Amino acid sequence: MVTNRIGRIVILAAIAALLLLISGCLYPSDHTPGNRVSVRNSVLAVQDAVERYRESTGLLPIQNADASVPEFEKFKVDFGKLQRMGYMESIPKLAFENGGGYLFIVIDEERNPTVKLLDLAVHQTIASVQKKVDAYRSSGGDPGGTEAYPGFRYLDFAKLGMSQPEIRSMYSQRPLELMISDAGRVYADYGIDIAEALEKSEAPPNADEDLRYRLVQASDFVPVVSPVYKWVDDSPQAQVETTG
Repeated sequence: MVTNRIGRIVILAAIAALLLLISGCLYPSDHTPGNRVSVRNSVLAVQDAVERYRESTGLLPIQNADASVPEFEKFKVDFGKLQRMGYMESIPKLAFENGGGYLFIVIDEERNPTVKLLDLAVHQTIASVQKKVDAYRSSGGDPGGTEAYPGFRYLDFAKLGMSQPEIRSMYSQRPLELMISDAGRVYADYGIDIAEALEKSEAPPNADEDLRYRLVQASDFVPVVSPVYKWVDDSPQAQVETTG
């Protein structure tokens, strides 16, 4: 059954979370319970400014992006426009533009523009790993290890001559596993986080649903450098990227 399969995944996730709690490392500084309130307030403030700007101008205060930019990275909030036109007095401290560790992103820009956060530490770490993977593959090496999903394998960091990066899920604070697609693209694996979101949801997954949106709907964060996930064989499964 669906609930049984998800339940097993969640139990494993809970064990991992307990180990992190015992070690005293459950919350990095930006995700302590008190700071989660600050995150929520900052997102709400920017959301309000974006909505007022749109009502007044008919446009969104976002920076232009190339069509090739992934959807959860594409439309960055343009704080310059919001400040120049008086919709915000100051840029939130969490924002990269003010020395913070996050990009404020607008998603669902056509139907329901919604402000979310992109964790730059995760994004930059994966970009750095991608460079190492590209160099390794160009010399004929294969940095893949055990299978994560059909078409994806977890990275073997020993082959790359490095230790596994210490980055965490913005949803659960568990260490993020990195995997490589058959095409050589490095991704973060959010499968366990999606399983937990589904466990908490009353709405069963649809076969054609991009399950990443379950994470987006339940939090202030976008899944950084993530593949599409679909419901396959009673569990979330990463989907191989398509071209053209």
